[in-house]
Amino acid sequence: MKKITARPYSLRDVPFHYCPGCMHGIAHRLVAEVIDELGVSGRTIGISSVGCSVFAKHYFNVDMIQAAHGRAPSIATGVKRVLPDRVLFTYQGDGDLAAIGIGDFIHTAYRGEKITTIFVNNTVYGMTGGQMAPTTLIGQVTKTTPFGRSVEINGNPIRACELIAPVEGVVYVERVSLHNPKEIIKAKKAIRKAFEMQLNGVGFSLVEALSACPTNLGLSPLEAIKWMEEKMIPFYPLGVYKSPAGVV
Repeated sequence: MKKITARPYSLRDVPFHYCPGCMHGIAHRLVAEVIDELGVSGRTIGISSVGCSVFAKHYFNVDMIQAAHGRAPSIATGVKRVLPDRVLFTYQGDGDLAAIGIGDFIHTAYRGEKITTIFVNNTVYGMTGGQMAPTTLIGQVTKTTPFGRSVEINGNPIRACELIAPVEGVVYVERVSLHNPKEIIKAKKAIRKAFEMQLNGVGFSLVEALSACPTNLGLSPLEAIKWMEEKMIPFYPLGVYKSPAGVV
């Protein structure tokens, strides 16, 4: 029988522990496949953050560093400057990147650090029980917004791509989604481009991957996918927000 797929070398042969319907496993696999295809597994270093994304360190078969909450971009900056031939990526959730870590994120972008950030946005603090995140949608019910997020009380959600795309030093920004096979294929292409930007030494790159947290949404995995299509993607439009001329 012809073998048509296999576990990427850059992904350890251990089962994921994530909740049913969580899309971290999809994101992990896409990143690992890209690392394999680019042939850089031996010189790639990943920085995991705090939150559910912290567990990335258990699954990638490359050197991994566990950063303090929100500090992944700064750790990646330090490693890249000491070891410029390495391929650095941060793997961060919305609570980590857009809340306590937003200062590190923005300043890393403004400095044009030649690293890649994979940002998984599921609109909620997943690990700690489903509190409001900076990305929680208007009207979304969470543990800390039981009547739905209010602009008047809680402010507006942060859109990371729109925030960072105008920054000089940022060369590639794309928002993708992991809710169906078509979009997953696009997501992998975006991740590959982001890594290629780094390999070409042109600056900071960001891929925001929309994901679902069925456990904290209180939905089944299929219901969560429908929720993403109807609620999340209209607020967080997919597409390329910044790219060098000639890069499609």
